[in-house]
Amino acid sequence: MNKIGRREFLRRSFITIGAASILPTFIPKIVQAYSTPHPMLSPIIKETNLTFCQPLVQRKLTNIIVIHHVGGTNRDVSASEIHQWHLANGWAGIGYHFVIRKDGTIERGRPMGAIGAHCYGYNQTSVGICSAGDFETAYPTDAQLKSIGLMTAYLCQKYSLHPNNHTVFGHRDLNSTLCPGKNLYSQLNTLRNTAASLL
Repeated sequence: MNKIGRREFLRRSFITIGAASILPTFIPKIVQAYSTPHPMLSPIIKETNLTFCQPLVQRKLTNIIVIHHVGGTNRDVSASEIHQWHLANGWAGIGYHFVIRKDGTIERGRPMGAIGAHCYGYNQTSVGICSAGDFETAYPTDAQLKSIGLMTAYLCQKYSLHPNNHTVFGHRDLNSTLCPGKNLYSQLNTLRNTAASLL
């Protein structure tokens, strides 16, 4: 084995010691950069404190989000009014989990963890978001689109979903209906992208 000189030995030792002193502070910063979770989104949801006439059942699985419109009227309908309509149908109460008003206000419908009554065949595993307005003839407001995107991102984050066309649906994708109207349905890809950008 070749002998190394004293100067070369000291040089190699300095490099080794220097690297050892830098790495303990450098590595945690790298790990932190790739492991810090995104902060939880927290949209402002207006509580409605609705009373349901039948016990609600909790969902065991949530794997899709279904987008709806009110349909039949383009006025600004509240969660409370929809609740009364659905009670009149003989249901436990409002079938949607959230209602988006014209000004973008997000109102609570059914409790978020309860099985809904908004999309036949998919209620057991879905969350329903309904926007006030008939979007077969009218257009959602910018404030509504912003709130739908935010709520979609929030729900995807909460239930570990990715906002794509396998998780975020228009009602018409799953049932024979015009809902959520052509003018909101045409925005779904944009809404999915908006949601993804917030995650």
